[in-house]
Amino acid sequence: MKKGISIWSFREGTPIADCIRLAKAAGFDGIELSLNEEGELGLDATERELRDILARLEEAQLDIAGLATGLYWAYPMTSGSAATREKAMDVCKKQLEFASILGVDAILVIPGAVGVDFIPGSEVVDYEYAYDRALEAISKLAPFAQQASVSIGIENVWNKFLLSPLEMRAFLDAVGSDYVGAYFDVGNTVANGYPEHWIRILGHRIKKVHFKDYRRQAGGLHGFVDLLAGDVDYPAVMEALAAAGYDNYVTAEMIPPYTHYSEQIILNTSAAMDAILGRK
Repeated sequence: MKKGISIWSFREGTPIADCIRLAKAAGFDGIELSLNEEGELGLDATERELRDILARLEEAQLDIAGLATGLYWAYPMTSGSAATREKAMDVCKKQLEFASILGVDAILVIPGAVGVDFIPGSEVVDYEYAYDRALEAISKLAPFAQQASVSIGIENVWNKFLLSPLEMRAFLDAVGSDYVGAYFDVGNTVANGYPEHWIRILGHRIKKVHFKDYRRQAGGLHGFVDLLAGDVDYPAVMEALAAAGYDNYVTAEMIPPYTHYSEQIILNTSAAMDAILGRK
């Protein structure tokens, strides 16, 4: 497996070039980038701008491990607003387009939400409606993913939706596309489950993997801690990934970064991942 780091692990506002430099210096094989509303990698980025980013990656001999986006929190596919749902699909199509140019094999997609506690005033959607809307949207997007040769990876997040590995598996199988799978986040399952169970149930459907750690006693968003400092049984996780035949990127998503000496979290995470991956 290859070792990646999410751009969200860096101090907010850090230029992509600086993130690439530090990721390489820390010993990562790749970096996961994020599509934003605007900025260096915004919705209006040109192909030339994307190829400039790709050139920086190639110069550093660093892969692009994946392409994420936080825009689905603002534009959920489950919204009661048809216009918002359409915007979410447009974001996904743009993400697929950019991923194809950048040579990414899978994108991170949040399929909407029933409710989001950490976003004040977030829309609460009836679960049944949320499921039907998300399934309709992802099913419509699957052909675009196939055309781009880029997989849509549905992430398990704190959105009160697709709450178990059985439900996630059923959702993916209902879409029925080889280009739609899971963007599995290890740490996001720990508050109410066990990541190794999810991996065994999702199996070959897993397109990408996020590494995080979580301490149950802390609870809430404060439960996310440095890798190996929480309750994730990483030996069991690695065994399950190997049994599933997974051999793609495992990408650390360390949110939030340190308040002071923020670059240190990148170095610490790299060392912890070397231990998990047996590189020491």
